[in-house]
Amino acid sequence: MTKRFAGLALAAVVCLIGGTVGYIQYLRASDPYANCRAGSVGGGDIGGPFSLVDQTGASVTEKDVITKPTLIYFGYTFCPDVCPLDNARNAEAVDILEEKGITAVPVFITIDPKRDTPEVMADYVANVHPSMIGLTGTPDQIRAASLAYKTYFKVQEGDPEFYLVDHSTFTYFVTPGSGFVDFFKRDDPAELVADRVSCYLGQ
Repeated sequence: MTKRFAGLALAAVVCLIGGTVGYIQYLRASDPYANCRAGSVGGGDIGGPFSLVDQTGASVTEKDVITKPTLIYFGYTFCPDVCPLDNARNAEAVDILEEKGITAVPVFITIDPKRDTPEVMADYVANVHPSMIGLTGTPDQIRAASLAYKTYFKVQEGDPEFYLVDHSTFTYFVTPGSGFVDFFKRDDPAELVADRVSCYLGQ
């Protein structure tokens, strides 16, 4: 009897594993970018419409901003360490892509609109990359964009002027045709970012 139950349990496990593998294969088969991903299935409810203000003071939407392959990062200009490194990485990836004949745009969306005015954003992005777009807006506009991309941020309590902001650090790859394609972690090097973007674009 014990052997019989053990056999049934083993069969159930085999079926479960087989079903899971089959489901993953189904998802990957329906994903045109499956061969470019680092193991996970992309897509989902990430990204979407937003209404913000660029570094020139002009009101823009996602249709104005995402006109080419785009790397979007949420952070803030007063960020002491993470944001400068991540934005520099994205800028380097854009330069590597340019060497491959691919034009991509780095976008920096602030999560600190109180301090990051269009003028502040203009100075910041000009020092990072000539094609970088800086976006700010009202607190409600920033919150809506953050929610669209499933990002997290929280202003730390303390000094009302020199406060820090906790935030997530993913970079989102989006295209005009597909919207959100994939995300990159902050420890992904520029070469990896450029290689995967190239793969997604079929080059």
